Amino acid sequence: MHIEGKVALVTGGSRGIGAAVAARLARDGADIAVTCRNNADDIVERVKALGRRVVAIRADGADADAVTAAVDEAVGALGRLDILVNNAAAYLVGPVEELGVADFDRTFDLNVRAPWVAVKAALPHLGEGGRIIGIGSNVAERAPFPGLSLYSASKAALVGLTKALGRELGPRGITVNLVSPGPTNTDLNPADGPFADVIRGFTAVGRYAEPDEVAALVAFVASPEAGYLTGAQLHVDGGFTI
Repeated sequence: MHIEGKVALVTGGSRGIGAAVAARLARDGADIAVTCRNNADDIVERVKALGRRVVAIRADGADADAVTAAVDEAVGALGRLDILVNNAAAYLVGPVEELGVADFDRTFDLNVRAPWVAVKAALPHLGEGGRIIGIGSNVAERAPFPGLSLYSASKAALVGLTKALGRELGPRGITVNLVSPGPTNTDLNPADGPFADVIRGFTAVGRYAEPDEVAALVAFVASPEAGYLTGAQLHVDGGFTI
């Protein structure tokens, strides 16, 4: 699954699943750009230690112009773009009566509009063999507890976006796929958190994933071996949705 000489942009790549994806793609041979809102020093050092070039770009995904500028900056710094991983997302939960229109707008701006804008900005740079990979969620298929109306709806929208873009871009040799994690051990959803025992119970394997397990699937989808895979939603969720 080597992608030697490729360039990947991972949005929201400073921590959690995004950082694991960036590190894995670097290990497989890609130079890396990540977007972040704050500090990305850790992932920058990890990628450098793997001998790959890396650039961190500050960008708020809720700002469409900033998303476009981040893609252009990544290409300017690293010379090309072959793989786009749309990982950055907002996770706003709560009873529908307590959520406002501003919450709706921010959720969909970050989780749906930003990936679409990033794809639009990336397309002039992606050629034959280009890869567009979204990070979805298990709760697009199954909402196990109340309060997920915005997040679940936004991640479900990515399923349709993936299918439609897969159809549209296939003739150009560009694949579009969605990797949908289940419960994953990150600082936002730790495996030892207050609700972890309940969440583990929804899976078939009885545990959280580690971010590297999600990154491994992303790496396959980004690889040349996955050239016949497009428009697909791929679950890495420990059986959460079965």
